[in-house]
Amino acid sequence: MTGCELLLAASIDAVAGDPRWFPHPVRGMGAVIAWYDRSVRKICRNPYALRTGGLLLALGLPTSVFFLTRELIALTDQVIWWLGSLVSVGLAWTTLAGRDLWNHVSAVRGQLEQGNLTEARRAVGQIVGRDTDRLSEEEIVRASIETVAESTSDGIIAPLFYLMVGGAPLALAYKAVNTLDSMIGHKDERYVDFGWASARLDDIANWIPARLSAVLILLAAGLVMGQGDRVRAGWRVVCRDGGKHPSPNSGQPEAAMAGSLGIQLGGVNYYGGVPDERPVIGRAGRRPLLKDLVIASRIMIVACLLGVILAVGTVWLV
Repeated sequence: MTGCELLLAASIDAVAGDPRWFPHPVRGMGAVIAWYDRSVRKICRNPYALRTGGLLLALGLPTSVFFLTRELIALTDQVIWWLGSLVSVGLAWTTLAGRDLWNHVSAVRGQLEQGNLTEARRAVGQIVGRDTDRLSEEEIVRASIETVAESTSDGIIAPLFYLMVGGAPLALAYKAVNTLDSMIGHKDERYVDFGWASARLDDIANWIPARLSAVLILLAAGLVMGQGDRVRAGWRVVCRDGGKHPSPNSGQPEAAMAGSLGIQLGGVNYYGGVPDERPVIGRAGRRPLLKDLVIASRIMIVACLLGVILAVGTVWLV
C-alpha cells in the first residue's frame, strides 16, 4: 500500500465514517463467527474439543481474510491498475474507526451537556460492554474516557500500524482477530474454552499498537493542553499503572489518558448485574468530569492525526 492510498483511506474515514448502509467486512466476519460458533458446538462436547475448535477458528479466519483480500486486490489490479488501488483504499477505509468513535462520544457528550442522563446512558451503551442503565454522570464520563483511550488503540492506531506494515490484507486480518476477541474472547462459562485462542491472539496482535498508542496519546495531550508536564505526568502513570489492567494492552492507552488528564480511571463495573472491580489507574481520588471527556476527545483526534502522519511518513520513507 502506498502512502497516498493510506492517506486517502484515512481521509475517507474522517469524512464518511462507517455508514450503516455500507456492507462492512467486519459484519461479514461477525456472521461467520456466529455461524461457526453454533456449528462447532453441535460436535464439540468437552473443553478440549472446544479449545481445538476455537484454535482452528482463531487461526483460520484471519488467515482466510488475509489471502482473500490479497487475491481480490491482485485480481482487480490485473483488470486495470487504478481499480486495484481503488479496492485497496476502500478496504483500508473499512479498517479505520476514527470518525465513528468521534460520533459516538460526541453523542454521549451532547446528552450530558443537556443534562439528559437517560439518553446519555443509552448513547454510552453503544460503545461499552458494561451495564449502563444505572450509571451516574461521573460513571458515564469515566466509561466514555476509558473507551476513547482503548478504541484509539484498537480502532485507529492498530489498523494504521497494520496498514503501514502489510496494507489492507494485513489490516483486515487484524480486524478479524479483533472481532473474534470482541465476540468470543471472554472468560465466561460459554467462551472460556472456545474463545481462549482468540483472546490470546488479540493480546499478541495489540501488543505493539497499544504501546505506540500510549506514546501518541501522551504527545497529543502535550499539544492539546500545551503543557509539557502533562506528558511527563502521563508517562509516569503509564510506567506505574499501565500493567494493572486485566488486559495486557488496554491499560497502556488508559494509563496514558488518565495520567495526561490527571484523573482516576478504573473502579467497579457491572456486567450482567455482576460487579467487576478494576484496579485504579491514574490519580486516585480525582474523579473524571465532563470537561475531561471534552479534552480526551480532542486528544484522541490529535493522536489519530499523529498516527496517520507516522504511518504515511513511514511508508513514503521505506
